[in-house]
Amino acid sequence: MKKIGIIGAMELEVEILKEHMTTTHITQKANMEFYEGTLNGTDVVVVRSGVGKVNAALCVQILADLFDVTAVINTGVAGSLNAGLDIGDILVSTDALHHDVDATIFGYQLGEVPQLGCREFIADKHLSELAVEVCREVNPDIKVSTGRVVSGDQFISSKAVKEHLIQEFHGDCAEMEGASIAHGAYLNKIPFVIIRAISDKADDSARMDYPTFEKAAAIHSARLVESMLPRI
Repeated sequence: MKKIGIIGAMELEVEILKEHMTTTHITQKANMEFYEGTLNGTDVVVVRSGVGKVNAALCVQILADLFDVTAVINTGVAGSLNAGLDIGDILVSTDALHHDVDATIFGYQLGEVPQLGCREFIADKHLSELAVEVCREVNPDIKVSTGRVVSGDQFISSKAVKEHLIQEFHGDCAEMEGASIAHGAYLNKIPFVIIRAISDKADDSARMDYPTFEKAAAIHSARLVESMLPRI
């Protein structure tokens, strides 16, 4: 029986889903609240992980251990690294990687976690394709595309850092949780997809754009996730 774990880093990213779901139980663990219930006819666990990679990884492990989720959807916002991605667009992950891991002195690629055997964490093909298809149906005015999510424990608001992430990692968007969620899902053999609404350009304008567009971006993502559920 399917049970979908839905993670958002901030309350704004999950509050719409929690309002729409029928909650049967709330579990508190590791300073997180896991809302179990049904959403659009599907068993779900909705949770605000908190910001950053450690919170995100802990969240996935709890979803695996306590709730036996069969898939993980991570919804939220990100800064654009791709000139073709504008504020308000939605990016669905093909893969994700850590941009702040550097063990190159030991012969690993930049971004590769030592002894793991891979640098990129590949999103589930069915979930990614479904997300794109459903987004075009429910958000017809929003451009949706697929691409690489790069994650690190920093908010990207510098043109120089942005260029580094593009050149070194060929990232399409940057944020602070996706790769850790992908990493945790990979280790637990759970299919995953990351959905990011673009809230800023990840450069010097980010501090102005982010607060303005964050709420609209979260609404579009929530609509997409809710509509995907019966077809997973």
